[in-house]
Amino acid sequence: MSLPSAATARSEPGAAASGAALAGKSRYLLLSLAVLVLDQWTKWLVEIHLPHHVAQPVIAGFLSLTHVRNTGVAFGLFAAGGHVPTAWVLSALGLVALTVVSLYFWRTAAQHRLLLVALALVLGGAVGNLLDRVMSGAVTDFVDVYVGTHHWPAFNVADSAISIGLLLMAVDTLWPRQS
Repeated sequence: MSLPSAATARSEPGAAASGAALAGKSRYLLLSLAVLVLDQWTKWLVEIHLPHHVAQPVIAGFLSLTHVRNTGVAFGLFAAGGHVPTAWVLSALGLVALTVVSLYFWRTAAQHRLLLVALALVLGGAVGNLLDRVMSGAVTDFVDVYVGTHHWPAFNVADSAISIGLLLMAVDTLWPRQS
């Protein structure tokens, strides 16, 4: 039994539809790539130029850049604190979540643009944070939003993309689709 050649696969209707779907979704994958590149670049800049736990005010009383290492999940929840098995479990859960979002992306029809933008943002952010966690056991966070002495947990570009993506998914779910 032989496998079909690339030419045969391209001539089959399913393969053509699959190729068209990929072409229709490529711009969304570029958005994911842009999020990933921006996330990794900003984390690299922070790691090189900003000492750990030193606040660099951007807008006094509201926004600072602060280099912190997050061993937990979003906003420091379930921090591993150097506990290796916890770090691996969080990485494995991140990989499972990335797989689920990827499957959802591929199964979403090209005409559902808002949902594809949302999923692309989540994918780019998830890959960025998962890459950090696998490579160094922690995620670099640096955006510190606060009012007075009340601070929101530090976050990064990937966290922002994931949050915006989830918000857009909620909007897509709650907004009725036009037929």
